Amino acid sequence: MKRRDFVLKAAAGAAATGLLAGCGNRTAGEGGTAAVQTRPRVTWRLVSSFPRSLDTIFGAAEVLAERVRALTEDRFRIRVYPAGEIVPFDQVLESVQKGTVQMGHAASYYFIGKNPALAFDCTVPFGLTARQYNAWLYHGDGLSLTRALFADFNVLNFPGGNTGVQMGGWFRREINSLRDLRGLKMRIPGLGGRVMDRLGVTVQVLAGGDIYPALERGAIDATEWVGPYDDEKLGFHEVARYYYYPGWWEPGPALTFYVNRQAWEGLPGDYRHALEAAAAEANVNMLASYDAKNPPALRRLLEQGVQLRRFPDDVMQAAYREAVDLMEEQAAADATYRKVYESYKAWRADAYRWFDTAEQAYAAFAFRQPFT
Repeated sequence: MKRRDFVLKAAAGAAATGLLAGCGNRTAGEGGTAAVQTRPRVTWRLVSSFPRSLDTIFGAAEVLAERVRALTEDRFRIRVYPAGEIVPFDQVLESVQKGTVQMGHAASYYFIGKNPALAFDCTVPFGLTARQYNAWLYHGDGLSLTRALFADFNVLNFPGGNTGVQMGGWFRREINSLRDLRGLKMRIPGLGGRVMDRLGVTVQVLAGGDIYPALERGAIDATEWVGPYDDEKLGFHEVARYYYYPGWWEPGPALTFYVNRQAWEGLPGDYRHALEAAAAEANVNMLASYDAKNPPALRRLLEQGVQLRRFPDDVMQAAYREAVDLMEEQAAADATYRKVYESYKAWRADAYRWFDTAEQAYAAFAFRQPFT
C-alpha cells in the first residue's frame, strides 16, 4: 500500500469516526426514540516482544493503542502486554497466527526459522537504513511482498517503528582484529547472528530482560541491543566497558504490527482506517523518539567512562563478504526468498547511489564541524 493511500484512508477513517459519533447520540425527534448505536465496542489484546521498561520500543504499541482509542472515541480499545506476560517474546507471531490474541508487535527476524524471507520485514546485514526501508515499503514492492509472506501465517502486517542504525554492542574485551571474534559468546539474533556464527562467534538469542544477568556473570562476552538510550536503561555499561559501532547487521531494523486476519475482517471499516493510521503514526514516532533520546544518552555514557570503539576494517570486510554469501545462498535455495531479495537488492542499489551522492557528502563534512 502506498503512503498516499495510508493518508487518504486515515482521513476517511477520521471523517467516518466523527460522522458516526455525531449520529450515535441523536434522538429521533418528537417521539424521543433513541437512534440505534451502530458502532460496536471492540477490545483487543496486543502482545509485545519487548519489556515495558523499554519505553520507546515497547511504547510504539502504546502509541498505536492510544491513537486507535481516540479515533474511535473509546469504542475500539487495544490492551498492550509486555513480553512474557501472556506469551514469550519469540512466540508473538505464533500467538497472533492462532488467534490467541488479535495483535502482536515484534521484530520479524525473530521468526526466520519459520521463513528466512521474514528477515526482509525487519532488517538484513548491510541493508537499507530506516528512511530507505520506509521508501521500499510505502513506495516500492516492500509491503506487498511482505504481506504475501505473512498470508501464510494468517496475519496482516503493518510497519510498526524503526530504531535507525543501531550500535555494534557491548564487549567485555577489545576487538582489535577479526581473530578476536573467534570463540566469543555473543547475544545477537537474526541474520546478523548467522553472519557472526560464520565469523567464529558462539551466538545466543536472549530476551531483553535476560541479557544483563548473562553478561554480568560471564555467560556471554558481548551483546547487542539497540542504541545508547535503551542500552543505558538496561545497564550494559555497568558490566561491559567497550561500546562498538556501527551495528552493520541492523542498519534500519523495522518493527512490525501483526494482525490476525479473522480479527481484521471482523472490524468495521472506520476501525480499520483508524488502525492503519495509528500504525503509521507509531512507525514515524518511534524513529523520531530514538533520534531525540540517543544523543544525550551517548553523552551520559561517555561521561561515565564508556570506551567508544569502531569495528576494525577486517571485521567489517569479512562480515560484508559473509553476509552477501549467506543471502545469495538462501536466494539460490528458495524461490520465495529470491523474489523478495531481488526487489530489496535492486531498491538498495538505487538508494545507496542517491544517498551517497547527497546525504553522505553532506554528513562527511558537516557532522565533523565544531558547531558547539
